Amino acid sequence: MPQEDMKKLLLTSPRALESSQSEPGSPVVGILGTGDFSRSLATRLVACGYRVVVGSRTPKRWSSLFPEEAEVTSQEEAVSQADLVFVALFVEHYSTLTGLKELLAGKILVDVSNSTQLSQNQPSNAENLANLFPDSVVVKGFNVISAWTLQTGPRDGSRQVLLCSDSSQAKSTVVQLCRAMGFVPVDMGRLSSARDLENVTLRLFPAWRAPVLCVFVLFLFFYSYNFLRDVLHPYATEGKNAFYKLPVELVNVTLPCVALVMLALVYLAGLAAAFTQLSRGTKYSRFPGWLDRWLRARKQLGLLSFLCAALHAVYSLCLPMRRSARYKLLNAAFKQVKAEQANSWVEEEVWRMELYLSVGILTLGLLSLLAVASIPSVSNTLNWREFSFIQSRLGHTALVMATLHTLLYGWARAFDPAQYRFYLPPTFTLALVLPCAVLLGRLCLALPCVALRLFRIRRGWEKGRRIRFELPAEYHDGADVCSDV
Repeated sequence: MPQEDMKKLLLTSPRALESSQSEPGSPVVGILGTGDFSRSLATRLVACGYRVVVGSRTPKRWSSLFPEEAEVTSQEEAVSQADLVFVALFVEHYSTLTGLKELLAGKILVDVSNSTQLSQNQPSNAENLANLFPDSVVVKGFNVISAWTLQTGPRDGSRQVLLCSDSSQAKSTVVQLCRAMGFVPVDMGRLSSARDLENVTLRLFPAWRAPVLCVFVLFLFFYSYNFLRDVLHPYATEGKNAFYKLPVELVNVTLPCVALVMLALVYLAGLAAAFTQLSRGTKYSRFPGWLDRWLRARKQLGLLSFLCAALHAVYSLCLPMRRSARYKLLNAAFKQVKAEQANSWVEEEVWRMELYLSVGILTLGLLSLLAVASIPSVSNTLNWREFSFIQSRLGHTALVMATLHTLLYGWARAFDPAQYRFYLPPTFTLALVLPCAVLLGRLCLALPCVALRLFRIRRGWEKGRRIRFELPAEYHDGADVCSDV
């Protein structure tokens, strides 16, 4: 066997051989740079059937790190062969490419760089590259895709590639390249949008900041409130040391309060939107900025509510495992024996706890269903009506069950004067205020007169416009109605 054949793979699939050959008429893709992103990009392009030429100042040093099908050569040679060039360099190295200005004239340059800090008024990296090479066409893109996603393919990472450029023809070429690689191109407009694209990667969970802050504030409030009532009060009045409750017990009684309030906030936003439309008499007026942001944050609020509820369930299961719980159980048993009490069964307390646990399990199940339905891979399989039914009807059912779960926990404690420590009401009464208000608001919207007016508004009719329309049978028996909406 010839020596050169020994270097070839013994097992090579026909698909791999087919993908390694460039398709006729496909552009030759050049890559300037030899970093991790360049190597992953070259691997992905070769797998998709493109001819790849990599330009490096020291090609012999890096050639072994690239696929065999990719040609690693000098920058001048790579640029002269390529029809489309990826500039996979850090922005501080752009000036080293000025010697290639003539070779790059008329060619498409794809800038994949990112900024190191948020930029508001300074030009973007792509705009700086366009200024350095005025005779080339710059397209900003692929900066939101990681090297890992490029190498493993879009199945294991984000599929969207954000693109912007002043040339629609150059953008169209890169769009075709994106689709051939298995990604979904998203047109973000002109090159002036490149600053926003570069800032995307620097913003850490921008949609989660307000919901997380809300959870933190609510947790701090309820935890401090429980600390005053359950730890500080017995210490100040009876000298009892209850500080052992801080790590587990106080956290466990705080989490359900936060979960319930967060779930109420999810549906309070919809109520606020409905009453805003009712007061304005139209759906064509924009919501206030704060309400618009609140509506768009409902998914994050709901998922954080589910997280708090799940943590509450885990903490509750761990309560009997604590050493303090065992000591309390032994002390109670000793007192019962000392008092010669044969049976300490309390029927009312037994039923309260059975109902409390049953409703709590059902509530957690409904919250789990809401959380799973919000996963993109699941929600994409649902049509609009199915998704609305789960998130609205089952969501309100979950809120009712969570409220009932809290009421069963409280039972008659709200009417026990001993529960008002430091003259502060029990914690669960505070947690019930917002959910009860939301449920009351939903009942108001369900009133026939209110529901009919809201239905008309959402069908496009406005207050003060006298128009003729026909309502569905369930609203007015199908009769024609002429009215000022």
